[in-house]
Amino acid sequence: MKKWTVDTAHSEVGFSVKHMMISKVKGAFTSYEATVEANEEDLQGALIDFKIDVASIDTSNTDRDNHLRSADFFDVEQFPYITFKANDIIKKGDEYELTGDLTMKDVTRPVTFEVEYGGKATNPWGVEVVAFNVEGKVNRRDFGLTWNQALETGGVLVGEDIKITLELEGNPA
Repeated sequence: MKKWTVDTAHSEVGFSVKHMMISKVKGAFTSYEATVEANEEDLQGALIDFKIDVASIDTSNTDRDNHLRSADFFDVEQFPYITFKANDIIKKGDEYELTGDLTMKDVTRPVTFEVEYGGKATNPWGVEVVAFNVEGKVNRRDFGLTWNQALETGGVLVGEDIKITLELEGNPA
């Protein structure tokens, strides 16, 4: 098994959520760290730890970002990090199913993500790097993110399901 750290200059931790039940708001976390210990030819049994600095949330709107940092949502003063620790990863055809414990605020729940091994390449400095694409969905209410506002036309301002998309490039640790 090899160990990699996520290269944040060449990776992205993104999300999207329905807004007003008709459109999507997209965002990302810009500060995070992760390690992956695995055999890149077969990710089964991989050890994965992920830590996100919640204050780094960026939706391209300062007022919205500040609201998301507040006690209405993430409450970064009390809960500065989102963490993920892998429990199991199994091969499903050309992709993998990754299960682990996701912690937001003070709530830890098992979640499952689909993982695609993007491949490996040698960068211009002669270092072999690997890439992984990760997708999944969580219900924000399951993690205590319950703030919302009813709309006059029916429905709510913020959707419950959060789509998570990670594009990760790893460097040898």
